[in-house]
Amino acid sequence: MKLEELETRLKILEKRVQKLQDIEDIKTLQKSYGYYLEHWMADEIIDLFSDSPDVSLTLAAGTYLGKKSITNYFKRMNNPSPEFMHQVMQLSGIVTVAPNGKTAKGRWYGFGALAIPLPAGVRQLFMGGIYGGEYVKEDGKWKFKTLRFDQVYSAAPSEGWVKPDRLVAVSPQASVPRLEADIPRAVSSRYPSGYIFPFHYKHPVTGKETSEKKRNTSLKRVRS
Repeated sequence: MKLEELETRLKILEKRVQKLQDIEDIKTLQKSYGYYLEHWMADEIIDLFSDSPDVSLTLAAGTYLGKKSITNYFKRMNNPSPEFMHQVMQLSGIVTVAPNGKTAKGRWYGFGALAIPLPAGVRQLFMGGIYGGEYVKEDGKWKFKTLRFDQVYSAAPSEGWVKPDRLVAVSPQASVPRLEADIPRAVSSRYPSGYIFPFHYKHPVTGKETSEKKRNTSLKRVRS
């Protein structure tokens, strides 16, 4: 094989490897958004967005334009109640990176459970929809340029999203015998504990440690 041909093949491989790395980085970005959203970690969420004047966030109420508007949206609620939960899992992601390696697009299912504290109690919902994202690489880091969530359904667990006349009765399921663990759980992470599972990675954009340890400590819930 001639040297020129070898160099050409190496360049092709380098581009393929870089593309795969870009896709993985974007997946980490999108999934981190979902984890941070669950407990409304505003600072971490905001840092995922580009500083570009074209940045935007589209949700049920409409579109928020610019980093300031997005910041105001997420900052409107700080230190939410432990009863608050906004779990929207980022699932089945497909990411397409542009040939120039500087921009990309992605599509994801969003599915999860919400618990919204209100003066009279807590409202609980299941919800599902589609996320569409446009990403841009800034200083070697992938960030959101646009993020859009189109909700397909939402419903209380007791009601579901299927019309009552279309429901079929479900037989009760037999319970499974429980086996005692070798090391019992010292701290419960179940709702409404407010506990945030520790992240094994630093913030994908800032490179900083995230704030779950501080939150968990304030709630006196430290993982054993």
